[in-house]
Amino acid sequence: MTSAHTDPSPVTVRVPAKVNLELLVGPLRDDGFHSLSTVYQAVNLTDDVTVALDDDWSCTVTGPCADVVPTDASNLALRAARLLADESGVDTPVHVSIAKSIPVAGGMAGGSADAAAALVACDRLWGLGLTTEELEEYAAELGSDVPFLVRGGTAVGSGRGERLAPVLARGSYHWVFAISDTGLSTPEVYGECDRLRGSADIPEPTPNSELMSALRTGDPHILAPQLTNDLQEAAISLRPELGEVLRSGMEFGALGGIVSGSGPTVAFLVEDVESAIDLTVALTATGTAREVRKAIGPVHGAHVIPARVD
Repeated sequence: MTSAHTDPSPVTVRVPAKVNLELLVGPLRDDGFHSLSTVYQAVNLTDDVTVALDDDWSCTVTGPCADVVPTDASNLALRAARLLADESGVDTPVHVSIAKSIPVAGGMAGGSADAAAALVACDRLWGLGLTTEELEEYAAELGSDVPFLVRGGTAVGSGRGERLAPVLARGSYHWVFAISDTGLSTPEVYGECDRLRGSADIPEPTPNSELMSALRTGDPHILAPQLTNDLQEAAISLRPELGEVLRSGMEFGALGGIVSGSGPTVAFLVEDVESAIDLTVALTATGTAREVRKAIGPVHGAHVIPARVD
């Protein structure tokens, strides 16, 4: 089929990172994934992904840790662009440029975010006019977290995390992220979780009603005690220093702390912007974390941003 496009100008999409307020890991499924019940929140640590018409499919990455992000056919954003082209009958290749700011291999879905951004950007570039729901269906083929990064906000994920339902949440929440020097392999963390559980009978996970109630209050003091991650013990088993980071953050005044996703980023919930600054200074000054970032959530998912006019 012939390509479909309306405007050859490059399209840039900004996409957020995510934190799991709750990550409940159920039994291993026949497809090799675990059943999950998770509550996602999008936060304003962002990547910018630009797609432009080109003679061939290609990808470049800039920013912190760009050297560890693949730029070949395995790059998830490039895979997203090619998937959408194949499914939509588009034969116009694109170059994908990723400006990284979300931590790499940090449990904040940086790769999934870039895939979500590529889907939204290519939809606009090629003039496909897909709905958010249609984009989320393609996103689910790429990874468990990708549909949520298309949507953003706060949502419950089920299945392997790709089936989304909205959450009634009020207010904004202030986060401080302690970022590790090196990443953690998600499959390795799940494997360690299974090892630690042994032969225990694991039930199908369901959302915690107390966390849902806490989100409706908009009060971080009520939300903080409900933060839960079934992968946290496994992440700390593989990287014991994460336990020290968690303890230090709580001693320095955080309301709550949790390993983000499969780690190794540690997320701290604080009361307000002043508390976020205080905790950032404390974690940095004591050498507790190599890099510390502040963020606010929830925020919108992947969205087109206007082209810069020089």
